[in-house]
Amino acid sequence: MTEHRPKNSETTALYVYAVCRTDGSPALDGVSGVTRDEPLRTLPLGSLTAIVQTVRAAEFTDEAWQERLTDEPELERYARAHHEVVSAVAAQAPTVPLPLATLYTAEDRAEAVLSNESARFHAALKRIAHHAEWGVKVYATGSAAADGGRAAQRPSPPGDRGRPAPGAGRAYLERKRNLQAQREQRREESLRVAETVDTRVCRIAKASRRLRPHGPGAAGDHRVQVLNATYLVAEHRSAELKLLAQDLREHTGAGIELSGPWVPYSFVGEV
Repeated sequence: MTEHRPKNSETTALYVYAVCRTDGSPALDGVSGVTRDEPLRTLPLGSLTAIVQTVRAAEFTDEAWQERLTDEPELERYARAHHEVVSAVAAQAPTVPLPLATLYTAEDRAEAVLSNESARFHAALKRIAHHAEWGVKVYATGSAAADGGRAAQRPSPPGDRGRPAPGAGRAYLERKRNLQAQREQRREESLRVAETVDTRVCRIAKASRRLRPHGPGAAGDHRVQVLNATYLVAEHRSAELKLLAQDLREHTGAGIELSGPWVPYSFVGEV
């Protein structure tokens, strides 16, 4: 392979997107990466191949990256560019994506470090070959928070001249206790549904990871998330997974969201 030289003498670094196992170089046409100054290229690592790009080192100093972390649109642009490269390669061969902004000061340094990790890469590639990552989110049935809010605003029936009716305080407390019990019952049922969903999906998946449930979303979405998980599923079982998700929606009544297939980011570190 002819070494590609940067167009100027400015200090550069080598950005590494992913490591894959392929007999030839993957097609990278139409994918630019995080910079348009230099093309994407491959770096042979014995039986493996790294997808790399020469970038300006000044754009990836600690100071530059910390500033970028406060600029959400700019950070998203880099993340999307990184993901597009990984996705393009993964569509052609088993691929281990590397974290965003994985850089080395020189090509020989990158080659040495990545080659030393070859056993880990081979194990990860064997694990994820012909598999994809799918996300499953389960939301609690009903709207406990909204119900409780409406109930709390209901006034107690007034007595004579606006005074509370006899026993109004006890009745109010009893309503509050009943509402709390109903919320707890709904939550327990939702958690049982989440466990059922996870158990059923795990029967299809090769591996799974439970993630921290997200809080209520923006724009008036008050749903309570009770399961946020990701699963490594063989490509030939993807249709089976979709049918299972539909069946679980119909039989549990829970809000179940299925997303994917994705590059298996969540499972390349488990070897």
